Amino acid sequence: MKTITGVFASVPDAHRAFAELRSIGIPEDRLTMLSPSGAGEQKTEIPTSTTEQPGMGKTIGALLGGATGLSAGPLLVAALIPGVGPITVVGLLGGAVVAAAGASVGAVVGKHSENFMTEGLPEDEIFVYENALRKGRHVVIAMATDDAEAARVRELLETEGAESVDAAREQWWVGLRSAEEEDYRTRGRHFADDEKFYRLGFEAALHARARRKEYDPATPQMSSQMEEIERTHGKQAKEPFQRGYERGRDYYRRLCDTSKAA
Repeated sequence: MKTITGVFASVPDAHRAFAELRSIGIPEDRLTMLSPSGAGEQKTEIPTSTTEQPGMGKTIGALLGGATGLSAGPLLVAALIPGVGPITVVGLLGGAVVAAAGASVGAVVGKHSENFMTEGLPEDEIFVYENALRKGRHVVIAMATDDAEAARVRELLETEGAESVDAAREQWWVGLRSAEEEDYRTRGRHFADDEKFYRLGFEAALHARARRKEYDPATPQMSSQMEEIERTHGKQAKEPFQRGYERGRDYYRRLCDTSKAA
């Protein structure tokens, strides 16, 4: 599976792209749209625990609001993502995305509500989706079976006005870079020399499976990544990678604390 993502500033554009993807034959279990829950929606209390599993959502309050117009699809979900807040999700694939993000999932609508798809899920991109949602933007995700279908999806999203996930990732880093460079300089290091490894560490801390975990190169995931970096760039990459990881972990904790206080 190949994941193609578009980020939209306008909800009508996102809705239109979602509908167009369905019209060209993308199955609904390989398609989702994530949107921030807007003003005027009915809101009820949702637990902020990140330990709730898919299926528990039937006991959680609804936040459907403006997304009800798309309820003809197989799944409509209200979710609370740590560090983001309440969002609405359309499409079966969205259940897997928000579950991987540690969401409390509620108000599941549709007969396939328990069959969350996980194969090919881009867990290393989820933090980019979350950043877009925090900014009031909308994320459309499709999973293609081959290169030809991926190209069709990519072209359609671009035609409908989507920003690519790579461009959204770069904008996210540009917004953080100055503060990270200043912090790094206070430690007597040259950010320009180490930024590549620092950023790799920062993003590693935001991976769906690493969040809130202490840095430990002995863990399989971290060990494998560090071995590849050291093999390619030498052992000098380890220190900036670790510092970046620690800053990324703290960044995520601050986001979660802010969303709980909102």
